[in-house]
Amino acid sequence: MEQLKSRIEAVLFVTARVLQVNEIAEILEEEPEAVEEALLELIMDYASREGALEIDDENGYILQVKQEHLDIVEKLCPVELKPPVLKTLTVIALKEPIRQSLLKDLRGSNAYEHVQELIEKGLISRHKDKNGRSYNIKTTPKFAEYFKLKGDIRALVKTLNIDNGVKDEPEDGNSDVTANEGVNNELTETLG
Repeated sequence: MEQLKSRIEAVLFVTARVLQVNEIAEILEEEPEAVEEALLELIMDYASREGALEIDDENGYILQVKQEHLDIVEKLCPVELKPPVLKTLTVIALKEPIRQSLLKDLRGSNAYEHVQELIEKGLISRHKDKNGRSYNIKTTPKFAEYFKLKGDIRALVKTLNIDNGVKDEPEDGNSDVTANEGVNNELTETLG
């Protein structure tokens, strides 16, 4: 059992994302029941230590830094987003999946650069739509993990009572798009 726990710990450390029991079992070529039993013991091991790490099991299993030490993580590994890029990410989160062409209409031509940056940071994914003419964009699990969101983003939108006004002035200063700073500020505060 100790060896299985060590192997599970290695999987959780290397993947650095939420995994289900079946995924871990497949990676390790073990029975899901044995993996689940070892995971429960591993969770108890971490809980009894005075260390900085824990295994969160809310939506699967992930090895993470405890809440009280997140300030260190944010200093060392921040996802730095400029306000215009964060606003583009906000629009994507509110309207996902969103076509890239609509995103460009809402955020201006700089949205293409924002999308590329957000893809590189792993916060969104982009796939060709069924017509092959545009891309559909949506947030990734890393987005939810980074911003500590639980559940469906649509529930967050409903909670904040956000309407369709997610437009603001593009970076290039063109005023062909109206501003709704209150919505962006509310969601930015919630996300950050």
